[in-house]
Amino acid sequence: MAEQRVIVIGAGIGGLAAAAELAARGLHVTVVEAQATPGGKLREVPVGGGLRVDGGPTVFTMRWVFEALFEALGTSLEAELELRPATILARHAWDEARLDLFADIDRSADAIGDFAGAEDAKGYRRLCADSQRMFQILDQSFMQAAAPSMQGLIGGVGIGGVFGLRHIRPFTTLWRALGDYFADQRLRQLFARYATYCGSSPFQAPATLMLVTHVEQAGVWLLDGGMHSLARTLEAIARRHGAQFRYQAEAAEILVEASRIAGVRLASGERLAGDAVIANTDTAALATGRLGAAVTKAVPRIAPAKRSLSAVTFAMAAEVRGFPLVHHNVFFSRDYPGEFQDIHEHGRLPQDPTVYVCAQDRGDDDTVPPAGTERIFALINAPASGDSRPLTADAIEACTGKLHAVLCRSGLTLEAAPESLTLTTPTDFDRLFPATGGALYGPASHGWQASFQRPGVKTKLAGLYLAGGSVHPGPGIPMATLSGRLAAASLLADLGRRP
Repeated sequence: MAEQRVIVIGAGIGGLAAAAELAARGLHVTVVEAQATPGGKLREVPVGGGLRVDGGPTVFTMRWVFEALFEALGTSLEAELELRPATILARHAWDEARLDLFADIDRSADAIGDFAGAEDAKGYRRLCADSQRMFQILDQSFMQAAAPSMQGLIGGVGIGGVFGLRHIRPFTTLWRALGDYFADQRLRQLFARYATYCGSSPFQAPATLMLVTHVEQAGVWLLDGGMHSLARTLEAIARRHGAQFRYQAEAAEILVEASRIAGVRLASGERLAGDAVIANTDTAALATGRLGAAVTKAVPRIAPAKRSLSAVTFAMAAEVRGFPLVHHNVFFSRDYPGEFQDIHEHGRLPQDPTVYVCAQDRGDDDTVPPAGTERIFALINAPASGDSRPLTADAIEACTGKLHAVLCRSGLTLEAAPESLTLTTPTDFDRLFPATGGALYGPASHGWQASFQRPGVKTKLAGLYLAGGSVHPGPGIPMATLSGRLAAASLLADLGRRP
């Protein structure tokens, strides 16, 4: 079996998970990555003075996904990484008003009661219970299923079949469903934001995404060394098992001979022979021919209008004054419907954006902030039109001004020297992740059918498998990790090996 050669295109978290598992099972694995480091969207960004800031996903949840992966690799999460549980899940601000959510449900309910009243505190407890039930229904029947289907989902609902679908509310939008729990529109806005975790609008995404409430309530963790350390660690484990990594080695074509995978041609012209390929790229790169004409039919083509959100991000070393930041902070728009109308209907940056701020050097204790400059990552949602409508210098300047205006309303000031600020636009993301327009989550999860329209990890082309946030089970670090494990399991099954 050692002679079986697998090429993984892309060292994102899905590709890393697949590469590590396959190498641990004795296959010959080569990972080719266009960038100079592993991680894909789980990247680090230089901000001057030797400092680097997490420039992608910043929230570590679903710890059990990584515990299972590391156990399968012959080690443990605790042996490889240092993690601390977050007491405060996130701090939320609406101008001068402020609300913390805690890892402890009772503390969060008390805080919500003080913020919005006893009825909304009860609504929060009902939301926690309902979102836990949603997660339990969908975990095995959908998220960890290699080939999800409506039939399998209905089976997962249990007694009641189709009628049991009411428990996961696929036909109601998230925004509308949250009105059943909260009278205070700010709370509705807070929990509606979970739709953006998969790059979607809460006004179009299904209420099923309420399950994110349970995912965060089950634990948010802070990684010593930042989120990028997860990618570095998985790379190191894969290497220990014999996987080879080729950086700054862009894949130009997936080679097909006699209707099955034959290897990969690099942009340099070098050809790598392989019996199977795991494409840890956005599926748009395959569908649009970026990886050769022979694989364009392996996945459906996604219309630009169905893309998920992009973003404008600001990574900086900054002086922080005013607002008491914790690790995760959200500063909300005054016009939430208008924010998503701007993005999805008008194709422009929001006039009044919601701003996410990760204070990477802070934990839960906001009483003693770090001295001097801090590593800060800030994000504004944006349309995924980086390939067709690049932002002008004036638009970028206006966007920067809006970010600071929103933060200023809550008393937060960030000051960073120009050389200590790295700004990334949808066009930059499109260059990093070709054929996406800068979309960071694959297709948007709009409508009840969207999740079933994502490609599975196994294609109809013999030897070609998929991993990453644009395929099942969806975007986010835990989900992309699951996709890599599902791709590896599918490949092993096709080789007659038990995963």
